[in-house]
Amino acid sequence: MNDHSFFTQAVHAGEDREAHFGALSVPIYPASVFAFTDADEGIAIHNYKKDGYFYGRLGNPTVAALERTMSELERGENALAFASGMAAISATAFTLISSGDHIVAPESMYSTTTNFLKHLGTQFGVETTFVDAADAEAYTAAIRPNTKLFWIETPSNPLVRITDIAEVAAAGKKAGILSVVDNTFATPFNQRPIELGADLVVHSATKYLGGHSDLTAGILVGSRDLIDKVRHGPAKLYGGNIAPQVAWLVLRGIKTLALRMERHNANAFAFANTMISHPRVRAVHYPGLETHPNHEIAKRQMRGFGGMVGVDVGTADAAKSLVNDLKICTFATSLGGVETLVQPVALMTHATLTPEERAGAGVSDGLLRISVGVEHIDDICQDIYDALP
Repeated sequence: MNDHSFFTQAVHAGEDREAHFGALSVPIYPASVFAFTDADEGIAIHNYKKDGYFYGRLGNPTVAALERTMSELERGENALAFASGMAAISATAFTLISSGDHIVAPESMYSTTTNFLKHLGTQFGVETTFVDAADAEAYTAAIRPNTKLFWIETPSNPLVRITDIAEVAAAGKKAGILSVVDNTFATPFNQRPIELGADLVVHSATKYLGGHSDLTAGILVGSRDLIDKVRHGPAKLYGGNIAPQVAWLVLRGIKTLALRMERHNANAFAFANTMISHPRVRAVHYPGLETHPNHEIAKRQMRGFGGMVGVDVGTADAAKSLVNDLKICTFATSLGGVETLVQPVALMTHATLTPEERAGAGVSDGLLRISVGVEHIDDICQDIYDALP
């Protein structure tokens, strides 16, 4: 399957029609308990000596289909599905680090990940050094004897900064440090971190993988050994498992992932290039712009530049005024759905950070995070133009 176009892979990845009686759509198995045929089989399945299912929190045929699909699309050996992106992130961290360990992570990224890493420091004695992740050498410079993990988020949330995955992952391997890449903004359509040397890839499947603002889920992809450690460790102990009904929705979303991402890429590129010349826009952040400081790295490691654009309208009042006057685009949190979503970052997702932390992350008071949808680009642009104060 890997030698086919991604458009074909997205439709057929993970298929096992024989296992599901020829069904083109993987059935939803709502069972929480699975019976055994005899004692030997039950003991073997329960102790992972034989493939099979015994308890819904620890395995389900619908969930397994999603895990096979994402493993194929991300070029991993195995995958593990979760109830949310943060469940995937926390289970990964608790598998890879222990008290007294050290993490290197971006100073500008999803604020809940930032706050989670700070929580690890307060509650478990795991210190994180936050660096300018657009400078790959900053990771190497931050290495300590107890560094166990390089956390990468590229493109980053909300400023779509780009980290050179290959360079950071190579530095990690040289030092015996694992690298994890949050690939939510890019999706495997635009970027495959494992092929660039990353050890693990994490997604909030709530976003582009689901694609329709109707589910919450997370995915982790990597080597069989690392995924098994997460599966039989924190994923089992903390219980952040995905429901089969939600796994099915993610599978359905993935069928159109390539089509949607192609449109997201095209619309965001056109939108960014239109907004950059507007007199009431202070700055536009998009890796597809030649003026973006990480444009060359993005060209090298990405197929497309994604659907996320940062637009700075100068002040918090201007940001509030704009979202109040939207007619087609939607004022809402989250991202990656077919709708164009607009959110004033400093006032919402990054409001949990101090003003100093926001300044260090480059998040200005007037920054809008715009998840450019699949509507007609002229309608998107006109709506934002009309709403600009």
